[in-house]
Amino acid sequence: MQIQILTVGKLKERYLVDGIAEYVKRLGPYAKVQMIEVPDEKAPENMSPAEEQQVRVKEGARLLAALRPDVYVVALAIDGEMWSSEQLAASLDKLATYGRSQVAFVIGGSLGLSSELLRRADVRLSFGRMTLPHQLMRLVLVEQIYRAMRINRGEPYHK
Repeated sequence: MQIQILTVGKLKERYLVDGIAEYVKRLGPYAKVQMIEVPDEKAPENMSPAEEQQVRVKEGARLLAALRPDVYVVALAIDGEMWSSEQLAASLDKLATYGRSQVAFVIGGSLGLSSELLRRADVRLSFGRMTLPHQLMRLVLVEQIYRAMRINRGEPYHK
């Protein structure tokens, strides 16, 4: 399986970089994982709704440009479906079984994803109704992908 994780902004926090690198290394026997970062837009605190929309559109265009036409897109969105780890594993297994072995998980910037990108998504996935920093979401996502691969191979993993 080939997995892309597309994100907005550069990850700077060393503990997150190290954690993600560890899980990407662990995923080596299961999947090829590619991390793609697109530049973020400046987003000051006091933006109008129209300015926020412009930021999402610009970041969304960069993300869309990085997606191959044939890739299955999972957009991480707070209003998406909530799956268990087992449901994520089953979904990835089903995609691989039916020839959809190229999957892209997309994490937006601090203002979320553009409506254009959400329309392109094959599924919207939520990790809960709580808001998590988009940088931390990268680590949570890559750990869950690793967990899903272990589940699909029937290998033990901490519950």
